[in-house]
Amino acid sequence: MAGGGSAIRGSRVGAGPMGEAERGDAAPRQNITYFCSHDHRSVVAFSVEATVPDSWDCPKCGLPASQDSENPPPAPKIEPYKTHLAYVKERRSDQEAADILDEAVKLLRSRRKSGDIIF
Repeated sequence: MAGGGSAIRGSRVGAGPMGEAERGDAAPRQNITYFCSHDHRSVVAFSVEATVPDSWDCPKCGLPASQDSENPPPAPKIEPYKTHLAYVKERRSDQEAADILDEAVKLLRSRRKSGDIIF
């Protein structure tokens, strides 16, 4: 191996992590505590100039959290998956469905009588 490679390249001996003296001062911050319905407590840092949101998603469980420890927001209600038939039944009454079925059967029978090939 030519040149004897170094484990750390592009760094001088004695170099440490870059501190605030080299970067400048950090912006002033405020810590806001949020509470979810699973009794998780999350502290989020915001800039003093930022508008603080009323709710925040809990990083531990994903539920909504608020700043009120006594009344955290409830978990959102998850609607079950609806089938296509369920949506159709919302739009049509049983009588309408029977009428549509009768109309479709009559149309098929008339097409068969006339010699149409129906798969």
